[in-house]
Amino acid sequence: MTTIAIPPGMPQYDDVPRYDVAAVRADFPILGREVNGHSLVYLDSANTSHKPRQVLDVLREHYERHNANVSRSVHTLGTEATEAYEGARAKVAAFVNAPSVDEVVFTKNSTEAINIVAYAFSNASLRPDASALSAPSRGRGTDDRFRLGPGDEVVISEMEHHSNIVPWQLLCERTGATLRWFPVTDNGRLDESGLTDLVNERTKIVSLVHMSNILGTVNATSRITARVREVGALLLLDCSQSVPHMPIDVVDLDADFIVFTGHKMCGPTGIGVLWGRSELLAAMPPVFGGGSMIETVAMGGSTYAAPPARFEAGTPPIAEAVALGAAVDYLTGIGMRAIQWHEKQLTAYALDALATVPGLRIFGPEVPVGRGGTISFALGDVHPHDVGQVLDSLGVQVRVGHHCARPVCTRFGVPATTRASFYLYTTTEEIDALVAGLEQVWKVFR
Repeated sequence: MTTIAIPPGMPQYDDVPRYDVAAVRADFPILGREVNGHSLVYLDSANTSHKPRQVLDVLREHYERHNANVSRSVHTLGTEATEAYEGARAKVAAFVNAPSVDEVVFTKNSTEAINIVAYAFSNASLRPDASALSAPSRGRGTDDRFRLGPGDEVVISEMEHHSNIVPWQLLCERTGATLRWFPVTDNGRLDESGLTDLVNERTKIVSLVHMSNILGTVNATSRITARVREVGALLLLDCSQSVPHMPIDVVDLDADFIVFTGHKMCGPTGIGVLWGRSELLAAMPPVFGGGSMIETVAMGGSTYAAPPARFEAGTPPIAEAVALGAAVDYLTGIGMRAIQWHEKQLTAYALDALATVPGLRIFGPEVPVGRGGTISFALGDVHPHDVGQVLDSLGVQVRVGHHCARPVCTRFGVPATTRASFYLYTTTEEIDALVAGLEQVWKVFR
């Protein structure tokens, strides 16, 4: 069993859940390969996670034995595919403690999920008054909570991924609304000092990252949520980096929408999730039109299906959803609290280890409190691309660039960073390999 040396001063608990990291690593075929003559050290799980055999087997079995379209056929394969697809929805709903299975909308990824909400605002805002609508269209998307125009405001933060910036910029351009944002403090936390002014009676929606993909910051949202409720706005949380790494309960979060993506949580690419409160999804106008999202279609107008079907036009990512369900089973079997604790110890170990590297500057919280296992840093004035190439030559895989969070790089005055990110299969030996590699980089470029 792989053990982690807990740094001095960090509490040690006997009652926290643990698992055998070596046994978990054996489930991931890719972790056994070599890169450039070295054992693979994969430290890029914030970008995408690897897939265990249990997920790969389900994906293959679906295509080999149950491949058919869903919700259309009465034949055996169609029934099996539909049951597997809807079964995956139920697993995802339980995973985040959704009050209703119908609150889970399958999407392509987190980006698409955020865009669905943004375009629902846009479609609702561009509609005429309900009284002017034709009979087949009445009662769809006319909820005032989704109407946006000049004088209204959308609030995000400076630490967002581009997928939680650009859709809102485009929405404000289309509607004349104003985009505002929380700044970031020097230690990589949300600056909530202007909360009362920033979130006000003009605010229609606040959309924030739950855990930053570049800073590792886990945002405590309770004060913001309370203010959102006070002014009657809506709240969306981008949980792409938190759902894979810690227990998430949508009831406790008290958000109106959350989004996350399968490929970061041991699932396949091409599948994501939009969770929304039932009554809000029912009030949202559709974004994509086509098959499966309709109730009736006539040449004079159409009526639309209830959620989640309303937002799943066309043939959905069936096999990907089924495999995501398998990923949920896998993570649940290990235990999300155990994964969270494993990564907390790894992060504490890594922060201490990286502090020994000459010239290294960490961006974001430098303590393992209110942060996850994603650490971005600069190494003197060595360009991140050079850092990444040297590390890759040693088999160490990290991410370099602005990580689709360029405003954060601008905030801290750097063009890009190097990012190491951990997951349930990461070991302290891999962190040691990262530190040794960075020391080599420093010797070469200093």
